[in-house]
Amino acid sequence: MELLAPAGNLEKLKTAYRYGADAAYTGILDFSLRRKADNFSGDEYAEIKKIKGTKKLYGALNIYFHQEDLRRLESALDYIRQYPLDGFIVTDLGIVPLLQKNFPGVPLHLSTQANCINSGAAKIYRDMGFSRIILGRETPLRDIAEIRRAVPEIELECFVHGAMCLAYSGRCFLSRYMAGRSGNQGDCSHSCRWEYRILEERKRPGEYFPVEEGDGFTTILSSKDLCMIEYLRELRDAGVDSVKIEGRIKSPYYTAVVTRAYRKHLDALETDSGPSPEDLAFFREELLKVSHREFSTGFYFGRDEVEMPTLRSYLQSHMFLGFLGEEDAGAGGQTPGESGTRRFRLEPKNKIIAGEELEFIGPDITVLKLNDYTIRDEAGLPAAEADHGKLYTFETAAPLRPGYIIRRQSHDGEESPGTAG
Repeated sequence: MELLAPAGNLEKLKTAYRYGADAAYTGILDFSLRRKADNFSGDEYAEIKKIKGTKKLYGALNIYFHQEDLRRLESALDYIRQYPLDGFIVTDLGIVPLLQKNFPGVPLHLSTQANCINSGAAKIYRDMGFSRIILGRETPLRDIAEIRRAVPEIELECFVHGAMCLAYSGRCFLSRYMAGRSGNQGDCSHSCRWEYRILEERKRPGEYFPVEEGDGFTTILSSKDLCMIEYLRELRDAGVDSVKIEGRIKSPYYTAVVTRAYRKHLDALETDSGPSPEDLAFFREELLKVSHREFSTGFYFGRDEVEMPTLRSYLQSHMFLGFLGEEDAGAGGQTPGESGTRRFRLEPKNKIIAGEELEFIGPDITVLKLNDYTIRDEAGLPAAEADHGKLYTFETAAPLRPGYIIRRQSHDGEESPGTAG
C-alpha cells in the first residue's frame, strides 16, 4: 500500500519524504480545503522538482468553486503546470473538464469531500475519468471490500490517522454560521471544537442532552481522532491501495512521527512474520507523543467508536524542540564522521534547558536518549538554555545526523501546542 502524508509547506514536504512517505499531498495556491496551510505558491515548484525524486505529489483543488473561483483557476493554469504533480484531488465536478483538457496526462482523484461510499457511485466516477476514489470516512471496512470487488480497476484511498469532522464527509456549515468562515472554502474555524454549555433545546423544554460536562462546559460536538495503526493488515486485505494521514496544518514534528510509525508498520507487514505485538505497542506509543485527541477507529468497525465525542482537548506526552541542523566543522576543524565531538547547527522551536534529557528520533533510528551534550551560543560560549528563534551550536559525541527530531518529555502542567505538535 502507498503511504500518503500531508505537506502543508515545503518543510513538511521534505519531512514527509524523509520519514518514509511514498507520496504527499498539498494545496496549490488557495484552491484547497486547508487555506490555513501555507500551501505552495511563488517559485516553490523549482525546489519541489529537486527533492521529489521518485516520490509522488498530489495537488488538492478540492474547494467548492463559485464562478469567481472558476475564473481564478483558469487564470492560474499556466502556474499550476510548473508543478510536478502526479494527480489532482477534486471535489467539484465543474472543474473536471477544465483539468482533463489542460492536464490530459494527470490522474484525477475524487476527494473524500464528495463522500463516495458505495460501488455504484464509484463506477460513475470511474466512467467520468477518475482513477482513484478517496473514500468517505463513513465507509466501513466491509463496504470497502465490496467496493473493491465491484470496481477492481479503480484505486481506493482511505484516511487512517488524524482529525475527523463532525459533519458528513466534512460538509459542515457551523463555521460559516458561527464565525462567517466557510469550511467548504477551506477556511473552517473548527466551531465543533469549541467548549459549549448546553442545557436544553428551546422548543423542547425539560428535555436535556445526556452529556458529561467539565468545569461547566462540554465539547459535545468534538470528534475523536482517527487512528488505524493497528489495523493496516485489515485495510490491505480489504483492497485499499493508499493509506492517508490527515494534518496539513500540523507541525513538521507531527508529520515526521506519524509518517514514521505508519511506514515502519507497513514495512513490517511485508515480512513473513509481520509486526510483532511489541512492534504494534511501540508504533501506538509513538503516536501518543505528538499532539492528539482521544483515538478511535472511526466508522471502520461500526458506529460505536464515533457515537461519543471526545471530552478532552489535545493530549501530548512529549514536547517538540526542533530539528537537528547541518553538521558544522566549527572552530576546531572537526569534520563530519570523525570521532570525538561533533557540532550541529541548532535553531530550537521550543526552549531547551542544557542538561535535561533529550530524545532524538530519525528515519533510521528508534529513539536515542541523551543528556551528555553542550549548547553554545553564537559567540561560542556555553549556554544554560536555548531559546526559540535564536541560533546555537549543539555539541555531542553521540551518533546523530542532520534532520533528526529533538524532543523531551512534557513537564507537568505544560500546555500542549495544539496543532503545533
